[in-house]
Amino acid sequence: MNDFFNDVNLRLKAQKIKLIAFDVDGVMTDGSLTFLEDGREIKTYNAKDGQGVVMLNKAGFKTAIITARDNGTVEHRAKVLDITRLFKGQKNKVKALDELCAEFGIQYDEVAYMGDDFPDLCVIERVGLSCAPNDAIDEIKGAATIVSNYGGGKGAVREFCNFILKANGITWHDIVKNNETLKQ
Repeated sequence: MNDFFNDVNLRLKAQKIKLIAFDVDGVMTDGSLTFLEDGREIKTYNAKDGQGVVMLNKAGFKTAIITARDNGTVEHRAKVLDITRLFKGQKNKVKALDELCAEFGIQYDEVAYMGDDFPDLCVIERVGLSCAPNDAIDEIKGAATIVSNYGGGKGAVREFCNFILKANGITWHDIVKNNETLKQ
């Protein structure tokens, strides 16, 4: 089991983060693609992963989804999680990264990203903190700052969110102290 939570250098990197971006297939989902007979696509998301993203938002971080696929379920999920910025159908993920940095006045080292496959490599190599689910391809795991103990759609997103929150001294109690109901 990877114990990156106790790595001082990783915590210092996490303390610089202002925006966290995620790929979808293989990160927020297990990578399965299910199609109905009429061609509509179905995705399954992990509620605990979603809760992690909601907690980041409530703690004041900006969040983004950058995905090459263009699917209505992604748009719905982004809305439910209050994702700050959604890039769907985005073939050039660095272009999206550059747009985010310009929009929020931040540098690459203030961005965290989680991806699992070749289209994510260009972003993972640029950001200040990167994470790969433990079932990502080897090239991504080798390039990522952190490899999660969990697979895509199986808790990897939540673990990454928890790490960033903890590194910044933010607890779930701090986030829910106003007894707000958190949607996931």
